[in-house]
Amino acid sequence: MRCSRGQASPNDITKKRLWAASGGYCQNPGCTTELFRDTGSKTVHIAEMAHIIAAANRGPRADASKSAAEKGAFENLVMLCTACHTMIDQAPADFPDALIVQWKYEHTEKLKAIFGVVRCASRQEARAFITPLLAENHAIFEDCGPHKAIGGLADLELASKWLVRMRTNIIPNNRKALAILDANRDLLSEDECQILEQFRLHTEDLEARHLTDTITGGQRRFPDDMATILVGER
Repeated sequence: MRCSRGQASPNDITKKRLWAASGGYCQNPGCTTELFRDTGSKTVHIAEMAHIIAAANRGPRADASKSAAEKGAFENLVMLCTACHTMIDQAPADFPDALIVQWKYEHTEKLKAIFGVVRCASRQEARAFITPLLAENHAIFEDCGPHKAIGGLADLELASKWLVRMRTNIIPNNRKALAILDANRDLLSEDECQILEQFRLHTEDLEARHLTDTITGGQRRFPDDMATILVGER
């Protein structure tokens, strides 16, 4: 996934935006290959950041009028699997820049649909939407969370796996849960509204640390009371 193109290379913030925008899948809507694979002993990725307008003036879909900075901007990059990146660069006439921009748009809209909010008729119904999200996050935490560190080289592999899961599972799950809870705020008690806001702050801290490397003070922990939000009567 490396790119050594001077100013046409994406900076760290742009790279993280691309990871977040991909949702962990190839952005070719006809492919949607998972970009991370568990091999059993480790987690590997097959992701490649591809330029829409080529970084080089003689590359695929080249446009010499674009500056290096424009070529390295988020708007000119797409996250693809290895096969799709090779395909669009070896047959650029079949994959013009407008088509690849459309791919990004369609991928974004698909993610928005997945994160689409649902107005629920009851607390029980709303809880049913967030329970699997919280359960998956908890399982990931138990599998490779920071508390599993034991020292040595194994910790580096564990930290890498945790970062991948944080970006592709935990943070997206948190955002979806927040969207559901916000859409059904009328079903929450006053105390639960406070829990919701604590959960929001926790999620924002995770994003700052793991998507932008912006580390601020003490990171707010996951509020334990999320385990019982929307459970029972208000």
